[in-house]
Amino acid sequence: MKTLFYGGDIVTMGWQGTVSGLLVEDGVILAAGDGGQLRASAGPCREVNLEGAALVPGLIDAHGHFSQLAAAQLQVNLEGAESADEIRQRVARFLEKSPVPTGQWVTGRVLGNLPLTLAELDGMAPGHPLILHHQSGHMGYVNSLGLKELGITPDTPDPEGGTIGRSGGRLTGYLEENAFISNLRRLPLPTNEQFLQGYRAAQEIYAGHGITTVQDGMVVPELLPAYRKLLEENALTLDVVAYAAPGDYPVFSQALPKEGRLTLGGMKIFLDGSPQGRTAWMRQPYADDPGYRGYGTMTDQAVTEAMAQAARAHAQLLCHCNGDAAAEQYLNCLEQAETSFPQLKFLRPVIIHGQLMGRDQLPRAVELGAMLSFFVGHVYHWGDVHQKIYGPERAAAISPLRSALDAGAAVTVHNDAPVIAPDLLETMWCAVNRRTAEGRCLGPEERISPAEALSAVTRTAAWQYFQEDRKGTLEPGKRADLTILSRNPLTVPPETIREIQVLQTWKDGRQVYPMV
Repeated sequence: MKTLFYGGDIVTMGWQGTVSGLLVEDGVILAAGDGGQLRASAGPCREVNLEGAALVPGLIDAHGHFSQLAAAQLQVNLEGAESADEIRQRVARFLEKSPVPTGQWVTGRVLGNLPLTLAELDGMAPGHPLILHHQSGHMGYVNSLGLKELGITPDTPDPEGGTIGRSGGRLTGYLEENAFISNLRRLPLPTNEQFLQGYRAAQEIYAGHGITTVQDGMVVPELLPAYRKLLEENALTLDVVAYAAPGDYPVFSQALPKEGRLTLGGMKIFLDGSPQGRTAWMRQPYADDPGYRGYGTMTDQAVTEAMAQAARAHAQLLCHCNGDAAAEQYLNCLEQAETSFPQLKFLRPVIIHGQLMGRDQLPRAVELGAMLSFFVGHVYHWGDVHQKIYGPERAAAISPLRSALDAGAAVTVHNDAPVIAPDLLETMWCAVNRRTAEGRCLGPEERISPAEALSAVTRTAAWQYFQEDRKGTLEPGKRADLTILSRNPLTVPPETIREIQVLQTWKDGRQVYPMV
């Protein structure tokens, strides 16, 4: 049965611009144009009256962590917690609702910049090893029982690219970067059934924000049983593109299907940490600590070897770079790697986050074929903090979207869920308005237009995934991935974009939000 959408602005993001009708059949777009003409020529069809709402291409998550968002649905939510006592109360309520046997791990997520002592941690979940994730995902806290379970003692050396917190020779429970991330992999995973529950909940969250394609930005082999369960149960309603560490890529290349709802997009590496967590690697010292520039997490040799592996596998490589020193390492290594593997330039390598990438580095990135995916939500969520940490000038230049577009770069934007909610309308609002939580306009010269922001989460995001032939615009032959919005983001006052509501989300011509 054909379906005709009409009665509102239909923003194709293609050559036709905004039209009044869209005709869909069997999950594919048949035609876009005048609604009356399409109705006259379509024959029998179901009609969907937009009633003045706007229809845009299904939104595309250019970078996030699907499995982490799924796991977060099974963990203690610490968002907004402002004291150790409040965290203790939330953990207690969680254990009342979802009892965890004594001795098993308890995990909490989305902890803000709240300093905690080991004594406070030990009082939060008596009898349980406890780990709390910082909002950035790059650091966290572990209680004494957890440290014992992980085998971490005061004599345990810091891993390369990471720090184990100590004070006066004693452990504090704080773990940073590789010291935190490497130990996360040692924790027992939820059961496949629990993960399936989390994955379903995560998809509902994404679909509720109008997103039809999501990313799992760092998958590990331990997740393969859960992925197999997802596929066996036919539980995916959205498309998921996964990225693995270079060492794990061959395993996933063999295990994941070549097409379908879940596919392998390429490889992912990390070159530094978090700006708000003070682990971004900078060319110049932090404004509030003249002796500190953050630090990198990989040697030049390791980076160039990863690039060579990606080239040989003909795989896209995502690279996490927040600070400008990390970006400089990336560009130097990419230039070196491309002398031996010129095909890298055509594999659309992506700089992920790029928070503090220097404007002077943007033309070189374009020359080397790198595209940029900015976590522009930093402007609102941490822009005021960045002014204190990095100084007004550098803070004003975070996520330099305007400069990147003017340099000729392909640019997308993302939420890095579950660091923040996968709300791409808020992200568009950040890119267009650059307002901080305290109301400052941070770097007005880096603002972009609503049309450029919408392209960054539709048309260009599809290009980032090598899926521009079937997604990103509403044109005949492409998949009917559709998002219906309460208002047209291209015509409302720019400051109101984040007030727009997602009314419906359709994947391959089927409504997935709200579920029917």
